[in-house]
Amino acid sequence: MIAHLVNTDVGNRGILRVYIDYRRRNFNFLEEAAELFLNNIERVLLITGFPIPPSMRAETDGPPGALAIWKAVERLGGRAEILTYPEVREALKPFGASFVENPNIDDYTLVLAVETPGRAENGKYYSMSGIEVTRRAFDYAIIEARRMGIPTLAIGDGGNEAGMGNVRDIVRRHVPKGRLIASVVEADVLVTAGVSNWGAYGLLAQVSLLVGENLLQGWREGDVVRALASSGLIDGVLKRALPSVDGISLAVNEGMVELLKRIVDDSIQVME
Repeated sequence: MIAHLVNTDVGNRGILRVYIDYRRRNFNFLEEAAELFLNNIERVLLITGFPIPPSMRAETDGPPGALAIWKAVERLGGRAEILTYPEVREALKPFGASFVENPNIDDYTLVLAVETPGRAENGKYYSMSGIEVTRRAFDYAIIEARRMGIPTLAIGDGGNEAGMGNVRDIVRRHVPKGRLIASVVEADVLVTAGVSNWGAYGLLAQVSLLVGENLLQGWREGDVVRALASSGLIDGVLKRALPSVDGISLAVNEGMVELLKRIVDDSIQVME
């Protein structure tokens, strides 16, 4: 149910069809992601930030999800650091997150990407509209981790993100401009979502069921998104510094989180 919920295609960008085909191929991907995450939280490198053309300013999708995962890792006794763009660092600093600028990949037990560009077949990076992203990308960390045998996990919602190479054929089939923008960068486990933040929250909801503790408890979506917008991060669809994500109102994003919280609470209560 959690996977279905977070793959709701409110933006009508084709991810629902990608999800359905992916679920047929790997029905338990969210459960696999939760187990991989929980088994490798000793030292986690989180990657996030997607520059939006033409300003190349990072968007509001990705950083909230990465922050929520960072908090969960610390809560569960692990350590996490975030690799991202300077404006994202500044926006997230008030929330106490830890950052790294030049990570040694072999220092980590897990590399996890939340909404960050993944190179296409021609080696370039693209927005959903097919415009080239010319700012530095961090997908090298996923590629290097896989080469070293370090577990990798990725979350994406459009097909152009690091990790979506796992479903490149499906993206090319269902996503507008998919043949151009589809990332070839793969991860050990991929989580798809209608909004990448939702994928992060869905992952934490699934992990919560494994540990018997609601890791989303205390998460205030509105506070985080408003803070990011105030710092100049932009809605990736509207291309303006607004407290919304992918053109979806803050009320809907808050509602998704609250629904996941209630599902987790009820499920844990039933298990007790």
